[in-house]
Amino acid sequence: MENSNNNPVKYTKMPVDLSTKTTKILAIGRWTEKAKDLNDRVPVMIKEVPATVNLYLTGAIESWYVKPDISGVVFIMNVTTPEAANELLEKLPLGVAQMMEFDFIELGPITPLRFLYELNQPE
Repeated sequence: MENSNNNPVKYTKMPVDLSTKTTKILAIGRWTEKAKDLNDRVPVMIKEVPATVNLYLTGAIESWYVKPDISGVVFIMNVTTPEAANELLEKLPLGVAQMMEFDFIELGPITPLRFLYELNQPE
Protein backbone atom coordinates (compact mmCIF):
# COMPACT_ATOMS: atom_id res chain seq x y z
CA MET A 1 0.00 0.00 0.00
CA GLU A 2 1.25 3.52 -0.73
CA ASN A 3 0.30 6.95 0.53
CA SER A 4 -0.31 10.01 -1.65
CA ASN A 5 3.47 10.55 -2.04
CA ASN A 6 3.88 7.04 -3.45
CA ASN A 7 5.77 5.99 -0.33
CA PRO A 8 4.98 2.59 1.12
CA VAL A 9 2.64 2.68 4.12
CA LYS A 10 3.14 0.02 6.76
CA TYR A 11 0.05 -1.48 8.32
CA THR A 12 0.83 -1.96 11.99
CA LYS A 13 -2.59 -2.44 13.58
CA MET A 14 -3.83 -5.76 14.87
CA PRO A 15 -4.98 -8.17 12.17
CA VAL A 16 -8.53 -7.47 11.07
CA ASP A 17 -11.07 -10.28 11.26
CA LEU A 18 -12.19 -10.89 7.66
CA SER A 19 -14.50 -13.79 8.47
CA THR A 20 -18.13 -13.32 7.61
CA LYS A 21 -21.41 -14.96 8.48
CA THR A 22 -23.76 -16.17 5.79
CA THR A 23 -26.71 -13.79 5.72
CA LYS A 24 -28.37 -14.79 2.44
CA ILE A 25 -28.37 -17.62 -0.07
CA LEU A 26 -28.15 -17.18 -3.82
CA ALA A 27 -30.20 -20.02 -5.34
CA ILE A 28 -29.58 -20.63 -9.05
CA GLY A 29 -32.19 -22.89 -10.61
CA ARG A 30 -32.14 -24.93 -13.79
CA TRP A 31 -34.68 -27.10 -15.55
CA THR A 32 -34.22 -30.82 -15.22
CA GLU A 33 -34.81 -33.30 -18.01
CA LYS A 34 -38.38 -33.82 -16.72
CA ALA A 35 -39.15 -30.14 -17.44
CA LYS A 36 -37.86 -30.03 -21.03
CA ASP A 37 -41.32 -30.60 -22.54
CA LEU A 38 -43.37 -27.43 -22.16
CA ASN A 39 -46.62 -29.45 -22.20
CA ASP A 40 -45.46 -31.29 -19.07
CA ARG A 41 -44.20 -28.14 -17.40
CA VAL A 42 -47.17 -25.75 -17.82
CA PRO A 43 -49.60 -27.58 -15.48
CA VAL A 44 -46.96 -27.54 -12.74
CA MET A 45 -46.08 -23.89 -13.41
CA ILE A 46 -49.68 -22.88 -12.77
CA LYS A 47 -49.22 -24.16 -9.20
CA GLU A 48 -45.64 -22.92 -8.93
CA VAL A 49 -46.45 -19.24 -9.31
CA PRO A 50 -48.67 -18.81 -6.23
CA ALA A 51 -46.37 -21.00 -4.13
CA THR A 52 -43.35 -18.87 -5.10
CA VAL A 53 -45.29 -15.65 -4.50
CA ASN A 54 -46.07 -16.97 -1.01
CA LEU A 55 -42.33 -17.46 -0.29
CA TYR A 56 -41.77 -13.88 -1.44
CA LEU A 57 -44.61 -12.51 0.69
CA THR A 58 -43.37 -14.35 3.79
CA GLY A 59 -39.87 -12.93 3.25
CA ALA A 60 -38.08 -16.19 2.45
CA ILE A 61 -37.35 -14.94 -1.07
CA GLU A 62 -35.99 -11.41 -1.09
CA SER A 63 -35.78 -11.00 -4.84
CA TRP A 64 -36.24 -13.19 -7.88
CA TYR A 65 -35.06 -13.16 -11.44
CA VAL A 66 -35.17 -15.28 -14.55
CA LYS A 67 -32.00 -16.13 -16.43
CA PRO A 68 -32.07 -14.34 -19.81
CA ASP A 69 -31.89 -17.66 -21.68
CA ILE A 70 -35.01 -18.82 -19.75
CA SER A 71 -33.10 -21.87 -18.48
CA GLY A 72 -34.14 -21.28 -14.89
CA VAL A 73 -34.58 -18.78 -12.08
CA VAL A 74 -32.35 -17.03 -9.59
CA PHE A 75 -33.50 -16.22 -6.06
CA ILE A 76 -31.82 -14.21 -3.34
CA MET A 77 -33.13 -15.88 -0.22
CA ASN A 78 -33.32 -14.70 3.38
CA VAL A 79 -32.03 -17.92 4.88
CA THR A 80 -28.56 -18.67 6.18
CA THR A 81 -27.84 -22.20 4.97
CA PRO A 82 -28.08 -24.00 1.63
CA GLU A 83 -30.01 -26.71 3.46
CA ALA A 84 -32.70 -24.26 4.57
CA ALA A 85 -33.00 -22.87 1.03
CA ASN A 86 -33.18 -26.36 -0.45
CA GLU A 87 -35.84 -27.41 2.05
CA LEU A 88 -38.08 -24.51 0.99
CA LEU A 89 -37.48 -24.92 -2.75
CA GLU A 90 -37.96 -28.71 -2.78
CA LYS A 91 -41.50 -28.14 -1.46
CA LEU A 92 -42.45 -25.91 -4.40
CA PRO A 93 -44.44 -27.70 -7.14
CA LEU A 94 -41.46 -27.76 -9.54
CA GLY A 95 -39.32 -29.26 -6.79
CA VAL A 96 -41.90 -31.90 -5.92
CA ALA A 97 -42.22 -32.77 -9.63
CA GLN A 98 -38.38 -32.88 -9.87
CA MET A 99 -38.49 -30.36 -12.70
CA MET A 100 -36.07 -27.83 -11.23
CA GLU A 101 -32.89 -28.19 -9.23
CA PHE A 102 -30.73 -25.54 -7.62
CA ASP A 103 -27.15 -24.65 -6.90
CA PHE A 104 -26.62 -22.61 -3.76
CA ILE A 105 -24.05 -19.93 -2.99
CA GLU A 106 -23.71 -18.51 0.51
CA LEU A 107 -23.52 -14.71 0.69
CA GLY A 108 -22.42 -12.38 3.44
CA PRO A 109 -21.20 -8.85 4.09
CA ILE A 110 -18.10 -7.71 2.25
CA THR A 111 -15.74 -8.03 5.20
CA PRO A 112 -12.62 -6.73 3.39
CA LEU A 113 -14.34 -3.36 3.83
CA ARG A 114 -13.61 -3.80 7.55
CA PHE A 115 -9.90 -3.83 6.71
CA LEU A 116 -10.18 -0.64 4.63
CA TYR A 117 -12.28 0.98 7.33
CA GLU A 118 -9.65 0.17 9.96
CA LEU A 119 -6.92 1.69 7.77
CA ASN A 120 -8.75 5.01 7.88
CA GLN A 121 -9.12 5.09 11.67
CA PRO A 122 -6.69 7.19 13.75
CA GLU A 123 -4.11 5.27 15.76
